[in-house]
Amino acid sequence: MSIPEHLESAVRNLPALPGCYLYHDKKGEVIYVGKAVNLRNRVRSYFNDSTVDGKTRRLVREIAQIEFMVRGSELEALIQEAELIKKYRPRFNILLKDDKRYPYLKITWQDSFPTVMVTRRFEKDGARYYGPYSSAKSVYATRDVLRKIFPFLNCDRTITGNDARACMYFDIKLCNGPCIGAIQRAEYRANIQRLCDFLEGKSEQVIEDMRSRMERAAENLQFERAAELRDQLRALETIVQKQRIVSGITTDQDVIAFARDEGETCVEVLFIRSGKLLGQEYFVLDGADGEDDQVVLNAFVERFYEEAAYVPPEVVLPHMIDEAHILENWLGRKRGGNVQLRVPRAHSHDDELVSLARQNARETLSSLKAQWQEDSLRQENVLKELQDALELPRLPTRIECYDVSNFHGTAIVGAMAVFVHGVSKKSDYRRFNITGLDGPNDFESMRQMLTRRLQRWKDATTSDDAQSVSDSDKGTQKKSRGSSAPGRKKDEASWVLLPDLMLIDGGKGQLSVAREVLASFDLAHVVPLASLAKREEEIFMPGRERSILLPRGSQSFFLVQRVRDEAHRYGITSHRRQRNKIGMASQLDSFDGVGPTRRRQLLKRFGSLEGIRTASIEALAEVVPHKVAQAIKDML
Repeated sequence: MSIPEHLESAVRNLPALPGCYLYHDKKGEVIYVGKAVNLRNRVRSYFNDSTVDGKTRRLVREIAQIEFMVRGSELEALIQEAELIKKYRPRFNILLKDDKRYPYLKITWQDSFPTVMVTRRFEKDGARYYGPYSSAKSVYATRDVLRKIFPFLNCDRTITGNDARACMYFDIKLCNGPCIGAIQRAEYRANIQRLCDFLEGKSEQVIEDMRSRMERAAENLQFERAAELRDQLRALETIVQKQRIVSGITTDQDVIAFARDEGETCVEVLFIRSGKLLGQEYFVLDGADGEDDQVVLNAFVERFYEEAAYVPPEVVLPHMIDEAHILENWLGRKRGGNVQLRVPRAHSHDDELVSLARQNARETLSSLKAQWQEDSLRQENVLKELQDALELPRLPTRIECYDVSNFHGTAIVGAMAVFVHGVSKKSDYRRFNITGLDGPNDFESMRQMLTRRLQRWKDATTSDDAQSVSDSDKGTQKKSRGSSAPGRKKDEASWVLLPDLMLIDGGKGQLSVAREVLASFDLAHVVPLASLAKREEEIFMPGRERSILLPRGSQSFFLVQRVRDEAHRYGITSHRRQRNKIGMASQLDSFDGVGPTRRRQLLKRFGSLEGIRTASIEALAEVVPHKVAQAIKDML
């Protein structure tokens, strides 16, 4: 496989240094990110017939531009690669499926009275994180169990200890009442520390501490408190009994194995803490089809520990990976201590754990595939039901729904919600700020929104046919320009898709407007169109005198309702945001000496009207003249 002409210059000029490389397709989208000890040799290997596989051939056919970043070492390249993959999520890289949405248990240790919450954002904010968990259901169940054993706050009260009464959670023993002074700060934080210790596998210490406190309470004739601790101790012991002792070694370990079947890959991780199997989670990979086991395992370790809340001193693998020493250095940095990647000896305890993880991965993958097949069949049946009811020419795989929101003709916002295969695709949602109208006008708002949407389709399809600029022509351009282009191109790619059903929230009037707009783009007979009226949930379609009523209780009826409600929700949310901006702007513009420029400066500095209100005159005077700052402070 020779190097394509449009890439030859770029490949030839690559440095023989460590770094990262990015492949872009003809639309500018980043489709692959990699790292290399020698950039020139690594990129050249993609064009070698004797070494590339089918997946690599597909990748090479789509490369239109090569971008690179030189780094000082292999470790720096690894760190940069992880950041780039997280940013772009290239479709040819191996990724954790839905890894952006994996939940964590977050303990707000930075607060005076910490609480335990579920979050999907891992931040360096002083909190303690545990996870990621593979499902929200499992993490919420864990939180509920912990709350019964270690009661904690679940409200946003400012804790003074002087409140007149506590909330109902205190009465049902799910909160220990710091708001009314029933527990002091030091004791409350000690309770949360015990919760953390338990999550970290120090269950014996926690049980012994709880038993001692129960006995002391009984000796001091605090029988009610002793009874509470007894119940918590029993619940804790029940959980600990389920934790399997797998080793006499007290070192913390993660044990990793995976299973593959027909292009799908499932990885199982066993969490061993102080010799006990504390828990296990599974993760499904995207983009692993066609890759060998070595590449899959290496990619998973990178993706998983990039977001993991805790890195143990040992990670046990089914087989060793090529870049083990680099990964050990990287994991050691994240842990703040040495980390060893190792493969267990045959027939050892750790080898049995790897076999257990592999067996769990196989069973999980088999169960998931059966579930996916069932869900896919069910969703296809729903879409077929809708197709038959509306007599659509094809299965409504992609449905776009449009809604208009306004308040007495102000802050008019149009919303487009998108469902693909019956599931919302929020990355394709779009909002349209409607301008140039006097007062509320749903028909003209709808016309403006649909016209802009279809114009974007027309522009995107036209630009898609344009000649792409070769990599050799772009090789001397600034890196900042190359990094911003993929976002714009990706946005254009979402516009180029036409819906299999365009659904309008409204009646015959909105339907008529939509039909006119489609006709103006010669799409009246290409894009199926329908409107949904709220009162009777009637569906109107062009050329039909009578409305269509889907059977109440049918899955097709619920799907249409869900699509319409989602467009309405998205439109209302966008409208409120726009209205708040207008309200804030109008208040700031009412001050003498504050125009658009100073308004932007104030909002950039203080974030909101409330931030401006609470700022000191001195702080305001750093942005606007002191006289104007004084006037703002007096008015607010």
